[in-house]
Amino acid sequence: MRVTRRALAGLLFTLVALAGCGTSTDTVQDTAGAGYQAGDGSWTAWEPGERGEPVALAGTTYDGQEVDLADWRGEVVVLNFWYAACPPCRVEAPDLAAIHADYSEAGVRMLGVNPRDDPATAQAFERTFEVPYPSVDDRAARGVAALQGVVPLQAMPTTVVLDTQGRVAGRVLGQIDPGVVRGMIDDVLAEPAQ
Repeated sequence: MRVTRRALAGLLFTLVALAGCGTSTDTVQDTAGAGYQAGDGSWTAWEPGERGEPVALAGTTYDGQEVDLADWRGEVVVLNFWYAACPPCRVEAPDLAAIHADYSEAGVRMLGVNPRDDPATAQAFERTFEVPYPSVDDRAARGVAALQGVVPLQAMPTTVVLDTQGRVAGRVLGQIDPGVVRGMIDDVLAEPAQ
């Protein structure tokens, strides 16, 4: 009888362990239900010879200003794709504000790209988190289209560093590590002028 109980306990343990290894769509559904799919913080940087074409993106900020990345050629640009209900977007907002404060005098521009929120929601976020740089209303998905293949927007937030020619030099999927983004900016700033 004792052997049977041990065998039964072993079988039960194996079944529980195997159930934990199964494929499940619950995680994806739960994440989608929360309104975002978090990136993992992974990052990629490209050497100058590996970079694609300049990013073409124009839009209107929430305060009504027209922005065209073509006007910012010659400057390093940091794009941050975000929306208000995204928890990691809220966590990283102070880090992005600090990066803006530290690099704006070096000629680095920052621009938020919001593919989901109406103006009132986006502006409330900007006030709450004291976002010092503008964001464009991207509900028409121009930013998504401009960075197709580089920014998987199901992973929010995503931050992209553009070189002085407007090409993607680096990308972070998910909440930023400020040191990584600063390193990307420093690397691009150190590149020879083109």
